[in-house]
Amino acid sequence: MKPIVTIVVVPRERFSCTQASLESIYAHTDFPFKLIYVDGNSPAKVRRYLETQAQEKQFEIIRTNYYLSPNHARNIGLSRVDTKYLVFVDNDVIVSPGWLTALVNCAEETGATVVGPLMCEKQPIHQRVHFAGGESRVVTDVKGRRHLREKMYKQGHNAVELRPQLKRTQTELAEFHCTLVRREIFDRIGYLDEAMLNTKEHLDFCMTVAQVGGTVYFEPESLVTYVPGPPLEWTDLHFYMLRWSDAWTLGSLQRLREKWNLSEDGYFQTKYKKLGVRRIATIIKPFVRQVSFGFENKPLKRTMKKLDRKFNRYLSDRYAKMLPQRKLELPPIQKATVPPELAKA
Repeated sequence: MKPIVTIVVVPRERFSCTQASLESIYAHTDFPFKLIYVDGNSPAKVRRYLETQAQEKQFEIIRTNYYLSPNHARNIGLSRVDTKYLVFVDNDVIVSPGWLTALVNCAEETGATVVGPLMCEKQPIHQRVHFAGGESRVVTDVKGRRHLREKMYKQGHNAVELRPQLKRTQTELAEFHCTLVRREIFDRIGYLDEAMLNTKEHLDFCMTVAQVGGTVYFEPESLVTYVPGPPLEWTDLHFYMLRWSDAWTLGSLQRLREKWNLSEDGYFQTKYKKLGVRRIATIIKPFVRQVSFGFENKPLKRTMKKLDRKFNRYLSDRYAKMLPQRKLELPPIQKATVPPELAKA
């Protein structure tokens, strides 16, 4: 039987989880699927591993010689999808048995446009809830100002204890760590917005889907975990710093505000104050403690933060100048070819 779903794996923030993530997909997925692996300039060791796996398991690799912003990577994969459904999966996600079957069943039985799983975070896997549905919409105050309403349900709860209480439900938000999408929606909304460079692109997507009458569902029978972490290897550092660059974050927030005509309220002010927080937490603080024999060493940390901001600006400026010459031009979105007997929902 021809698969009706394509898994599109894309880089998230590092490459050192590639093998564990890919192996979990092939170990725990019994529903027939195609797989497209978007490899955005991974280091040589990872590239060789993916090439070997692609030959062995017969999946398609699309490789670029430059790093990819998340939505650009997803669009590259999307451009090759011709099945009824696709599932965007980040390359640091570990899935559990039956995860894909549950997502497809939900879409087939409800007619959902988008289906998100019970998303856990960190190690040990499948223990700590990151996301169990949520809210994403624009609200207008008494003065006519537009504000973003964002809320993630059950974050931080114990997944083992919580899961028996959860039920499939319509919601407003799914995250791109792992989410199933009915491919025909892109015939109506086009490609994902690549001006959303590194943050809140899932909110923008879900609100766009809702705007054209699509629906989002949460399916707790599907359980996956994303494993964030510091750039564990030197070959991760460059991509990680670009991925979480100040320029990409500010550009994304500006695009979100302008696109949805949002007030520059406390929500955005808080985001501005947190610029660079990931780089500080995962690179600068560990480095300072290491060279300071375990002490915090605030003067060194302040110096490192200043150097980081300058170097980060250099990285993002260099990338912006280089990208127009390298960026792939995407073809028109392919129509899904779904046999009539499979087009139930």
